[in-house]
Amino acid sequence: MTEPVPEPPSLGSSPSIGHSMNYPFATSPDILRVHQKDAYMTTQLSVDASNILRALLGARFAHKYSGATATLSELAYLCLTTLLGNRTLGEEYCDVIQVSSASPALQLPSLAQRLSYIISVTLTPWALSHSLPALRRRLRSKLEYGIGRQKARSKPSDKPSASLRTKEYILKHLDTLTSLSPIYAISLTAFYFTGSYYHIAKRLTSLRYIFTKKLGPNEQREGYEVLGVLLVLQILVQSILHVRETVFPRSDQLSVTAPTAALVGPGIELPVNSSSSDPATLPLPQELPPGLAANTATPVLAEPRIELSEPSALAYIGASADSSAETEQQRKCTLCLEPYKDPSVTTCGHIFCWECVMDWVREKPECPLCRQSISAQKVLPIRGY
Repeated sequence: MTEPVPEPPSLGSSPSIGHSMNYPFATSPDILRVHQKDAYMTTQLSVDASNILRALLGARFAHKYSGATATLSELAYLCLTTLLGNRTLGEEYCDVIQVSSASPALQLPSLAQRLSYIISVTLTPWALSHSLPALRRRLRSKLEYGIGRQKARSKPSDKPSASLRTKEYILKHLDTLTSLSPIYAISLTAFYFTGSYYHIAKRLTSLRYIFTKKLGPNEQREGYEVLGVLLVLQILVQSILHVRETVFPRSDQLSVTAPTAALVGPGIELPVNSSSSDPATLPLPQELPPGLAANTATPVLAEPRIELSEPSALAYIGASADSSAETEQQRKCTLCLEPYKDPSVTTCGHIFCWECVMDWVREKPECPLCRQSISAQKVLPIRGY
């Protein structure tokens, strides 16, 4: 006869757990399994929501708001489970339940804790991803202005002051200093050693997992301390290389105060900093400054220059097809499923609409079909007639 497993209490019930029930804390393998199961379910919800948007509003709209769709899908998933006091599918799959570790006595998390966790795990990353680029641009502009003024006031023979060196260091490593990646790495390292909090949001809200059953001798899990050691070594090596680069800079490095914008007309500047070579750091397309079209040979058009919905436009595309249906299919973009608008070719030879492929490359610098790495600068519009 096996001992019956007690029914786990609902998160919305009494906030205290009886001391007679000895609930062991979940180990790191089970916590990872919970996270993977929930991530799989939220991904499925996001895919289903994107398919609905694509069917109702078109593929271009669905692709444009894919990030917001994923965030809202995760928010809906957590609101229907954690916020209402229910377990997620990942927690049910691994027989674990969330408890509050803020007090010595294990208690079920309060509504405020659950709401804080949901906000910090869904809306906070979304808000940071939209606000950090603007913050970096503002800080970079102020630092460049301050460094330029200090250098203009000082003599060439003067030794750089500590304030100037500090500003130059911050300017050079601004992206790293304003990134959350180091914090995530430290939190993940602590999880590998302690097995307590996998996500930083759970650490901030003091939420841990416990099993809803007693573990047998053959059910004991091993930890991931080896991965923690490897991650510590990686952080140490990166820190040593960073200190060496800062204390002993290479002579062939470019000055961090080099101009980051080119003047192309009265009051018209275009960014030329090195970060613009990374498509992931490019800002979303904004309206061009007035007068830019007059200073360049490229007119600003509100409508596509070439649309393959017209049979005479780039007629050689799809000309080798055996049937009219196949010809029509070959003249459609695989991203928006509509006839090409300003067809553009990547370095791997695939053709997409100009706006479709540029939106894709800004989010993920790879070909949508073959996954070959590409950059926005190497996408060429087709102009042959």
